[in-house]
Amino acid sequence: MAEPFILASASPFRKTMLANAGLDFRPVAADVDERAVEAPLNGSGATPEEVAEVLAEAKAIEVSDRHPGVLVLGCDQTLSLGDRLFHKPKDMEDARRHLLALSGKTHHLNSAAVLVRDGNVLWRTVSVAKLTMRTLEPAFIGRHLARVGQKALHSVGAYQIEGEGIQLFDKIEGDYFTIVGLPLLPVLAALRDLGAIDG
Repeated sequence: MAEPFILASASPFRKTMLANAGLDFRPVAADVDERAVEAPLNGSGATPEEVAEVLAEAKAIEVSDRHPGVLVLGCDQTLSLGDRLFHKPKDMEDARRHLLALSGKTHHLNSAAVLVRDGNVLWRTVSVAKLTMRTLEPAFIGRHLARVGQKALHSVGAYQIEGEGIQLFDKIEGDYFTIVGLPLLPVLAALRDLGAIDG
């Protein structure tokens, strides 16, 4: 029987996706300062996909260093609108600014996954979803944020597609798993290839 792998994430959404897929794993939160990891990439020409991959790798390696011999899955997601990279809103005012900036435009969610053992990267991927937000009136944004409350601060775009956030969109291109933050089908294929899950 395949041994459990580690998910280097505290994300309840990622944990639920893997558990629903019937996988045997252990969640261990990575101790990584994301902004510090990202800082050298600012102005370097790194794409939002590359930034997500670097962050996912940093998380996987940090946890791998604490758990020798164990396969570790690191994940990260960036949200990009043109050249601009968004981070989780700091407060409700920041969430309002996020939604105003995304209103009426198409943004990308770049979900990276990296598999590491003993600090060595065995596999990596980035999946991209394109989301087109409908044009939102500022007054509606205020009412929407009042309804969803603090949940708006838990995701980089200030919305949850699996909740009321779905009402903000006209069009979505890409799979649900990528949008929620884990490119699940490629990850499952890689775990099978590595013998970590039954295939």
